[in-house]
Amino acid sequence: MKTFSNANARDVRQAIALSADARQQGRAASFAGGGSDLLALVKERVVSPDVIVSLKPIKGFDRVAAEGGGLTIGGLITLDALSRDPAVRRQYGVLAEAAESVATPQIRNVGTLAGNLCQRPWCWYYRNGFACFKAGGNQCFSVAGENQFHAIFGGGPSYIVHPSDTAPALVALDAAFRIAGPSGERTVPAADFFVLPRQNAAAENVLANDELLTSVQIPAPRAGMRSVYEKVLDREAWTHAVVSAAIVLQMEGSICRSARVVLGGVAPIPWRLPEVERLLTGQAITEDVAARAGEIAIAGARPLAKNAYKLPLTKNLVRRTILGLARRA
Repeated sequence: MKTFSNANARDVRQAIALSADARQQGRAASFAGGGSDLLALVKERVVSPDVIVSLKPIKGFDRVAAEGGGLTIGGLITLDALSRDPAVRRQYGVLAEAAESVATPQIRNVGTLAGNLCQRPWCWYYRNGFACFKAGGNQCFSVAGENQFHAIFGGGPSYIVHPSDTAPALVALDAAFRIAGPSGERTVPAADFFVLPRQNAAAENVLANDELLTSVQIPAPRAGMRSVYEKVLDREAWTHAVVSAAIVLQMEGSICRSARVVLGGVAPIPWRLPEVERLLTGQAITEDVAARAGEIAIAGARPLAKNAYKLPLTKNLVRRTILGLARRA
């Protein structure tokens, strides 16, 4: 593993300055919050930073605060703390459930919300030194190779799936991300933060190399809002979703007034299902409606040679999750 130095930042402004100083000296710099994914990337020689700018000393970015009827959540909050926060659990169950489903307790005690959102893909070709699109090459080896866990939506030229559990939940909640960089701060809707490979084959989001995700803003919950996060795994622990669903319904009695349905594990970005949302809006959620939603959920899917099994998994996950959420008291 390459030798690197550590630089502790006392605040966001200094973190950005430390990164800029390193780059001006021709040295590669990486930001680290919890550092679990970055350490894995360094060990696997996927990235080789000369300087790691540690964000851990920054105070105040690991908290949940009420703001405008909703919540602002610091990017440095651990996934464990996020999953246990009373306000998050009470108002935004989909996010609490997503956070508590990540990996193992040990990872959740270290891993941060920003890190989970910004982690790199876990494709075995990318992680094992292949010169693929993600690594700056000109080929996606999964197309004709081992693609059991790769994308059935939105693929090409790369077929990775986004590994984050919290990302689909935040897109479903219509959250916004605050980003800081040398030019100041900007706010990006969660749905616009993630980018498809056809937009940028080497990146998964809109962050520049010298920018970092500082916090997440979630709008106030609507009356009658219910939410849930469900995922299917290939084993019980330390793995990513084969298929997941983050669903937010606004119910008025038995009628769904609005819906957000976002999938994970099936595309290079959190994959929203607007046709399913339109079907549900204004309807009573019956078994027939939920079944139709499941069918619509897989319309347009383009499985690879070894991952067509994701089609029935996705269809049935959407059907039963929508039906179970609508029936929840």
